Amino acid sequence: MHRALRFTLVLLIVACSAGVFSSVAGEKSNDPVPQKYSLGIFGNANMDEDVDEEDIAYLQGIINGTNEPTKLADANNDSIIDETDVSQIEKIIEGSETELTIIDSAGRVLTVKLPVDRVVAFNNHQVETMRSIKAEDKIVGVGSDIKNDEILSEFYEYPNVESTKNPNYEEILKLNPQVVFLFATFSITEGDAIQDHLKQLNPDIKVIRIDTFKPESYVEETKMLGYLFNKIDESEQFIVFYESWMNSIKERVDQIAEDDKPWIYYESRTPYYSAGNGTGHQQKIELAGGRNIFSDQENYFDVDPESVIKLDPEIIVRLDADIKGYNTSETKRLREIHDEILNRSELANVRAIKNNAVIVIDNHILGNVRHFIGIGYLAKLFHPEMFKDLDPKAVHQEYLARFQRLDYDLDDQGVFIYPPSEEK
Repeated sequence: MHRALRFTLVLLIVACSAGVFSSVAGEKSNDPVPQKYSLGIFGNANMDEDVDEEDIAYLQGIINGTNEPTKLADANNDSIIDETDVSQIEKIIEGSETELTIIDSAGRVLTVKLPVDRVVAFNNHQVETMRSIKAEDKIVGVGSDIKNDEILSEFYEYPNVESTKNPNYEEILKLNPQVVFLFATFSITEGDAIQDHLKQLNPDIKVIRIDTFKPESYVEETKMLGYLFNKIDESEQFIVFYESWMNSIKERVDQIAEDDKPWIYYESRTPYYSAGNGTGHQQKIELAGGRNIFSDQENYFDVDPESVIKLDPEIIVRLDADIKGYNTSETKRLREIHDEILNRSELANVRAIKNNAVIVIDNHILGNVRHFIGIGYLAKLFHPEMFKDLDPKAVHQEYLARFQRLDYDLDDQGVFIYPPSEEK
């Protein structure tokens, strides 16, 4: 029986490395129940969103021949499903495991030795999410973008490993991290180069690819971090907060007929640079109840103004990455971008321009971890009557105080969107 199981597991592990997260097909009534996602941790035998006692029960069924094997059932990743996997799951549940095999957001299978106490995070998104789950004390180095975000000032003086385009390998090695975090689906070429070079320099350093900015993967990535840092309860508290807000928006958007969703031209950072299918921004527009005029395109791309004129969007959303919005009440920068778009002569006959339906929004509340706040603002602007009672500012304030543990008062100052939603 072990020989057959070993062969099955080889096939399953190949599927894992390709980033396949669906459960193994089977005809038995006790097959795993489909979930929103399957947490990519070896030991999640029933392929749901957690590693818990239900996985032990399902694994026992595999060993007894009453359940179909799944690709995450081999908890200790030794290509055999047996009682040692039960022991590993028990350790994961009680937080006493000494290593954890995971599938990261790039579909890579890797085993990490625990506890993880030294982390280099190239991207602010990962730093902020670690603070949300009270794991920021594990960070020993950060990327050069850290000083572009006011709420991360706590990390400004941390050792700097520069950017993914120009990594400081000497500094990384000096910091002796166990784990280095890089994006999974953004800056892919740069991330691959760093990953390969670090493997040559020190194969003991584990490179984990996670995004922490895409709504579709953010909950799973946050939960994964909870297991890596033994902060499962803390990650669950944050996920409950995040999902309750996101679900309150989704429930209403789901009631909106497709034809009643406005067509959106999304512009990222600079004129006529947009985003399409496969990007976090496409997801955010749709979650807010809009339709991207360039949804048939892939990734990020330059736009011909003629195509915007032809597609005639009802609303233009422009992302600004340079505003420092937390310590100001001044709308000048956002207002200037807003007015520049309104005054583009080539777009004079576009519906969004005719109706003064131009929104400029801070990247910090739409393009990164705080995307749930920006989605709330966009939903309120796309569908003002349906979302008139929605209060993104209150959720923003709770997030800063409760999960980032910061003393910002958004009633005193803070500019993140123009025109303000109440003016629209």
